[in-house]
Amino acid sequence: MKQIYTYGNYLTNKFGCKVHKVGINISGFTCPNIDGTVAKGGCTFCENDSFSASTGEAQELKGFHLNMDSKENPYLDKQLQQLEFQFNALSKRQANEYGVDKFLVYFQSFTNTYAPFETLKALYDKALSFDNVVGLSIGTRSDSISEEALDYLCELNKTKEIWIEFGIQSVYDETLERINRGHDSANVKEWILKSKEKGLNVCGHLIFGLPGETKEMMIETSKQAYEWGIDSVKYHPLYVVKRTALANDFVKGIFTPINEEDYLDILLDSIQMKPENVSVQRVTAGINDSSLLGPDWCKDKNIQIKNINKALKPLGLKY
Repeated sequence: MKQIYTYGNYLTNKFGCKVHKVGINISGFTCPNIDGTVAKGGCTFCENDSFSASTGEAQELKGFHLNMDSKENPYLDKQLQQLEFQFNALSKRQANEYGVDKFLVYFQSFTNTYAPFETLKALYDKALSFDNVVGLSIGTRSDSISEEALDYLCELNKTKEIWIEFGIQSVYDETLERINRGHDSANVKEWILKSKEKGLNVCGHLIFGLPGETKEMMIETSKQAYEWGIDSVKYHPLYVVKRTALANDFVKGIFTPINEEDYLDILLDSIQMKPENVSVQRVTAGINDSSLLGPDWCKDKNIQIKNINKALKPLGLKY
């Protein structure tokens, strides 16, 4: 049985020890399709408040949001404190529970290049100053990064492990418009290619089960993402949570989530066409609380992984 090449395999091979990502959520960050720059309300599947619960948000930061044109950031010191607090707590837990030796600081929630360069530089530099941190992973959108920020990440990449994560979701513009994404597929391709040309490591996020998409469309998204040269991939099924535009369509019967059988079918095809050098960071997603409206199979990640491995077995693969 051959194990799929995972991101964990990649990091262990490179650093010779157990390396984990530490997910960080910084208050004051948002998205251009939430703040009205390119759209309002965010992506139809995004519950905008869901990111704030784990930030330890200071009361004075509530309602404060940055963008790339912000002239000042009076709360930078608070954000730096927040970063340090979260990293210390989470890295200590990972070290104690999983024997993790080194860490990547993962700027995870919202769009983590959507702020003035001075703020980004301060946060990235602070994160890299922590003990046993070997690099960064920056979650962002392709319409929300400047050449200056990209060049700085490339400079950091000369001595540290720097990744940039782009939400590709779909290569079909009609789908991106339907989910209120706020940019087109050409924009994603442009910035992935720019990132690769500058030597950065790129992870692409793909969502299967987006409204109106066929299996052929989802497979084509995988195919093009690989052709753009991504180094790692995250596969997500689209699930529906409360307080989203998608939830309204679900309740009205306008949208039906992807079933597990179809998801597994598309996932396996996508994995089989994946270049050997592309690592896999995620094969599914879900949430096990009352906010999930559907599909029910996205409730239990352990059962999802078990079923994925069952489907992979006849192919001689395991995750």
